[in-house]
Amino acid sequence: MIIELTRFRVRAGAEERAAAWMDFLRANPEAFRETLEPEQMYVETILSEVRDGITYLYWYSVQGEDRASVQESQHWLDKKHLEFWRDVIDPDFPPQELTPQIHMTPERVEAAMKPLNGPQDSTPHPGRDT
Repeated sequence: MIIELTRFRVRAGAEERAAAWMDFLRANPEAFRETLEPEQMYVETILSEVRDGITYLYWYSVQGEDRASVQESQHWLDKKHLEFWRDVIDPDFPPQELTPQIHMTPERVEAAMKPLNGPQDSTPHPGRDT
């Protein structure tokens, strides 16, 4: 399992575009959920912060080891995501990786966060295997 928390700076003047992207994601949960399994993205949370008049976005994720890259995805939402990235994220500000110190989840939650159809996925999961 890979846990990431990364801070990205929004380009000056692109704050409204960033807010529009968040609104779009909130309005289209079924579309972004379609992208989660191929990427082995078990948890993805986007947070925002304004510091000294500069907007930052934080991506928190819990992912599988053999995840597919968003850059390789053919899903229309991932293509739109990469377009958003090019338009909104400031390329002159290196991503700021925060280092996880400890991760706590119940064993049953971690067991549920395994790739579908993998060797560790031999038992049915209620609500998922219908």
